[in-house]
Amino acid sequence: MTDVEQRYAGEEETPLAGYAALATTFAAGAGAFAVTAWRRGVRLPESVPPWDVALLGTATFKDSRLLTKDKVTSFLRAPFTSREGQGNANEVMDAGRGTGLRRAVGDLVSCPFCTSAWVAGGLVGTYAVAPRAGRLLCAGLSAVVVSDWLQYAWSLTAQKAEE
Repeated sequence: MTDVEQRYAGEEETPLAGYAALATTFAAGAGAFAVTAWRRGVRLPESVPPWDVALLGTATFKDSRLLTKDKVTSFLRAPFTSREGQGNANEVMDAGRGTGLRRAVGDLVSCPFCTSAWVAGGLVGTYAVAPRAGRLLCAGLSAVVVSDWLQYAWSLTAQKAEE
């Protein structure tokens, strides 16, 4: 066992090689995007307006939650995760299962914070190549966030009215 493996040794195996494979895949994808965009002459924006950063951030938040916590997307996570419980607002709590790369993927797809980097990469890539389509996609996901907050507000007012 190496020093790094010993530092991470505990009750559960930490799939460091799987994490490294995922990080390499992400970096390779970002590199392939950059090279492809450059070869095709895509002109990247010189700057991103604060409004677009907010739109991208809100859309990244929602898409990450949909992928990692939504019941309906469980079929995507099921090969890599096991159900741990029920969360708030009909979300589910999954956890990575198995060992090695399978466990690493399970950890990724059950963690909205971890998945957000991948989602942001895809949304930013779309924004860079097709800004109008990227904004529209982000606006749609952001509209779902607004809808979620309105649903929470409605539920709160309904609870208050019953009291």
